Amino acid sequence: MKKPLYAIDTSNRIPEQTSISLLGATGSIGEQTIDIVLENSELFSVDVISAYSKVSELSAIADKLSAAGKPISACHIYDADAHALAAKDPVLAGKLLPAGDEGLQIAASWESTDTVVNAVVGAAGLPPTITAAENGKRIALANKESLVIGGDLVMNAVNGSGAEIVPIDSEHSALAQCLYGRSMSEVDSLILTASGGPFLNHTAEDLQNVALKEVLNHPTWNMGQKITVDSATLMNKGLEVIEAHVLYGIGYDKIEVLVHPGSIVHSLVRFNDGSLLAQLGEPDMRVPILYAISGEIHHHGGSDRLDLVKLGQLNFEKPDEARFPCLRLAKEAGIAGGSATIVLNGANEIAVASLLAGSIEYKDIALIIEKALEQTEVVSVDSLEQAISIDRKSRILATEIVAGL
Repeated sequence: MKKPLYAIDTSNRIPEQTSISLLGATGSIGEQTIDIVLENSELFSVDVISAYSKVSELSAIADKLSAAGKPISACHIYDADAHALAAKDPVLAGKLLPAGDEGLQIAASWESTDTVVNAVVGAAGLPPTITAAENGKRIALANKESLVIGGDLVMNAVNGSGAEIVPIDSEHSALAQCLYGRSMSEVDSLILTASGGPFLNHTAEDLQNVALKEVLNHPTWNMGQKITVDSATLMNKGLEVIEAHVLYGIGYDKIEVLVHPGSIVHSLVRFNDGSLLAQLGEPDMRVPILYAISGEIHHHGGSDRLDLVKLGQLNFEKPDEARFPCLRLAKEAGIAGGSATIVLNGANEIAVASLLAGSIEYKDIALIIEKALEQTEVVSVDSLEQAISIDRKSRILATEIVAGL
């Protein structure tokens, strides 16, 4: 059969089997990655698994992989106390890497690994992203903070080594799929969609008194607590705007956010001729995970097939930045550049943790972030050590602001 003119030959991009180092193995992204690996055993294997402190969960993952004929080569527990417990676990004991950052860096640069899945939560994900990039790995990135607080550092490492970043974020995966094989010179703008979270139809007055259980009740996605809170404040979308700027090298004036409550259209690209290209699918993180670890290949599997007739219609609206000021603050920090995004992220992580601990209310989150940004000077960031120092100071400042409320 004659090959279609539009076909792109991807056969040279499909290795016999992709080996993975999985950082954040016990979280939602990690668990789904393991499921995908086991369902596609001919395509994937796992070299290293890493978690912060969940020894029993990590042991169960290692046991599951071994039972499927895919034993791991090494494992990592970050927390020192949990590491001591893991040393007594019969499944993990002989394969343990050192605790803390040392072991995490080894996991991120494991020699036989093709792809590093970084599903670490928060700013702690930046150092292993840079390490993986410096070692020329494909990085399946679910840790958006890597790009928010260290975007230039990460991209410099990527460009210097020939590494590759494929995002595991539904919106950025959608953009990557729409942009595949195209030049950014063809692109007019990028459109990120947001579900609107649980408070889309709440008034400003309603938002003054919402319970934590309401904040954590996301209408379409089942995620960890931190990202669920960020979705409720729309900070998650603000961080994604910064990510898009870093990943695709496009100006903030060319990145738009639209609220799309159904979470079916995951993002769109508007081209210079006015045409739009969108990626649609059920709200299921298995699709972007599979796409990322496959090296941008659409393999069988993923999610249920979308029924367009049953869907009926797609709705979009502009986000209300007056009711959701975190989106505005993220855009402003991104435009300011330098240390501003580090302060934004650090203050937000402290605010979210304080909300989950019952120390503050939902309405205080944006206030804490804004105060932290107002009280810090924007400086350029030239090294990982400097980024970590600014992050630490921003958290101290945010903690003081929380205490003063």
